[in-house]
Amino acid sequence: MELVEFFKAQNIVGFILLFFRFGGLFISTPIFSHTSITATLKTAMAFFFTIVFYPVMPPLELNITLPTLFIAILSELFFGLLIGLMLQLAYNVITFAGGIISYMMGFSMASAIDPQSGVSMPIVSQFLSLMGLMVLFELDLHHWLLYYIDSSLVAIPLGGFLLKDQLLEYFLQSTTNMFVVGLMIAFPIIALSWLADIIFGMLMKTMPQFNLLVIGFPIKIMVSFAVLIATFSATMLLLKLQIKDAFNILESFF
Repeated sequence: MELVEFFKAQNIVGFILLFFRFGGLFISTPIFSHTSITATLKTAMAFFFTIVFYPVMPPLELNITLPTLFIAILSELFFGLLIGLMLQLAYNVITFAGGIISYMMGFSMASAIDPQSGVSMPIVSQFLSLMGLMVLFELDLHHWLLYYIDSSLVAIPLGGFLLKDQLLEYFLQSTTNMFVVGLMIAFPIIALSWLADIIFGMLMKTMPQFNLLVIGFPIKIMVSFAVLIATFSATMLLLKLQIKDAFNILESFF
C-alpha cells in the first residue's frame, strides 16, 4: 500500500524536480563539473542523491499542470546552475591571475588543455587551477554543497525558486571581485617584471653587449617563479576567502 502511495503524481513530480536541482548543481559547480566526470556519472550521482534526500523533502505544494511542471523544471535547473556560476566566478580568480602571470613571464603562448574546464589555458593558470581544486577538497566544498541543497529544500520549495532584484547586483559584484582579486594576486609579479624591465633597459643603455633574450628573460622567469612560490599560500588563502564569500551570497537566495 505504501508503494502505491509513493507513485502518486505529487511524489513523482517532487522526485523529478529534486533530480533536476541536483542535476544543475553537478553540471556547473567547480568540483563536480570536472571533465573527467562523465555525463553518465553526473546523472547517476544526481539520481543517487535524489533518492537519499527524497525522504527529508517537504511535501510538494505545486498545482501540477503541464505548463507549471515545465516552468518548475526550468526553475530547479536554473537554481543549480546559478549556484555553480557563483562558485565558478569565485574560483576563476586564480585562473585569471594565472593568465596575467603567464603573460608577464612570457609563457602566454605556452598553453595546455585544462582538465577542469576542458579548454586551452596558460600553464600557470592550469597549475593554479589544479592546486585550487585541491583547496576546494580541503575546504570540503562537496559537503558544503550537499548541506546547502538540504537547507534549500526547506527555504526554497521545489519549483518555487524566483529571481530576486538584487541578484544581478550580486553577479556584478562577484565579477568585479574576480578581476580585482586576480590583479591583487598577480600584482607582485607584475611589479617585479616592470622593475626588471626598467633595470634591463638601463643595462642595455650602459652595456650594449647585454643580450636581453639570452640573459634577461631567464632571470625574469626565475624571479617570477620565486615570487609565485613565496606568494602561493597567500593565493590559496584568497581563494578560500572568495569561496566563503560566494557561499555568503548564496544564502541570499533563501
